[in-house]
Amino acid sequence: MWAYFTDPVLRAPTIGCMLMCLAAALMGVIAFLRKQSLLGESLSHSTYPGVIIGALFAAVLPSVTPESELALSVGIMAGAFVTALLGLYLIHFLERKVKVPSDSALCFILSAFFGIGLTLASRVQFSHTQLYKQTLVYLYGQAATMTDIHILIYGTMSLLLIAFIVLTYKELQTVTLDRNYATTLGLPVHLIDTLVFFAIVLAVVVGIRSVGVVLMSAMLIAPAVAARQYTHHLFKMFVLAALFGLASGFFGNVLSVELGQWLERHYPDTRLSLPTGPMIVLVAAAICVFSLLFAPERGLIVRLFRMSRFRHQCVSENLLKAMWRFGPDAVLPLHQIIQYQSGSDWYLRFVLRQLARQGWIERFKDGSYCLTPKGFQKAARTVRLHRLWEVYLADYLGVGAERVHRSAEEMEHIITPELEAKLTILLNDPTHDPHQQPIPPAEETHG
Repeated sequence: MWAYFTDPVLRAPTIGCMLMCLAAALMGVIAFLRKQSLLGESLSHSTYPGVIIGALFAAVLPSVTPESELALSVGIMAGAFVTALLGLYLIHFLERKVKVPSDSALCFILSAFFGIGLTLASRVQFSHTQLYKQTLVYLYGQAATMTDIHILIYGTMSLLLIAFIVLTYKELQTVTLDRNYATTLGLPVHLIDTLVFFAIVLAVVVGIRSVGVVLMSAMLIAPAVAARQYTHHLFKMFVLAALFGLASGFFGNVLSVELGQWLERHYPDTRLSLPTGPMIVLVAAAICVFSLLFAPERGLIVRLFRMSRFRHQCVSENLLKAMWRFGPDAVLPLHQIIQYQSGSDWYLRFVLRQLARQGWIERFKDGSYCLTPKGFQKAARTVRLHRLWEVYLADYLGVGAERVHRSAEEMEHIITPELEAKLTILLNDPTHDPHQQPIPPAEETHG
């Protein structure tokens, strides 16, 4: 893997793409938190007319030839930057002056500027064929043809964005998360917004050379979405998004080269290739999807697992509570226990066997069950929490006694010992619930 940073051919695409992804990921965090995800899509398409105009302007200079890589790159990026800013200005004009809805303004500028760019490109295709081929690189992305000059350009732009975030971090945090509070503090909200938009435009301009106009918005949003799944802190989100962006740029290059070589060896007649730009986006998308599914707190699969485990806990405690009603020494057949709990017979049998393995109940050879002393104590505590909550709703909040049962059925499974102690003090340790059922005393439920 070290060859990707030292090999003369691989070095520039790898480092250039990593810098691009870093810049895009950092500014994508701000765009994502401001709920302006579509802004990156509109701005990236707005750069295409500037790409054509910048290339033409650079070409008319007497000292510039189609082989002048640095001059052409600077001219193209300058043109892209200008038209992206123009697109941003028109978006705000449509939203604030003409009162066009935000999504409509974004889509209009996206399609209008991209259409203008394609029209200009169709003319340049015949008048400046060599330049046209170079501008196509910015439409679809072509990281493989980067040189060390691009590392210098993208490195400078990335450092400018990092410096902007570091120097204005507190102001960015306040304005992004609470604009009204920032206004009351006297912060220059309009100026910060302007700087943020300039920075987002710069990040877009940095990225179009690697992944192209069409795919650029993905690199703005995917790392930010992935980072959001792991943290609630802005600084950590910046760091994680930057790491995910760097990983996308690096592994996108690696997969493009390695898988491309593998396909060439095994399928020489198919002429399959894996462009670097789309591979970078696919890696970023894979990181994003993995985070959405498996992040420790917010991941969908993890949340479904926690929900399933909680439902299982509720069923277990409900079965213990059902057996508690018959007394500590009651031996109950299966059908008499499961009639108090909804669910399939096989699942309820599984739960009862699990409770037996955990020592809460005892299972006899004839298939009947009884509570162990530990299980009776646990069931009594569940009943106590249920009835304490009913007393709290009826006596403290004034809810009718006929309406408290359902809420108590839910709360009995999540009341902590600390909350139980506070309820006991608040309600003066009641002995009966609103239905005049006895509440198990605390000493019986805690041993």
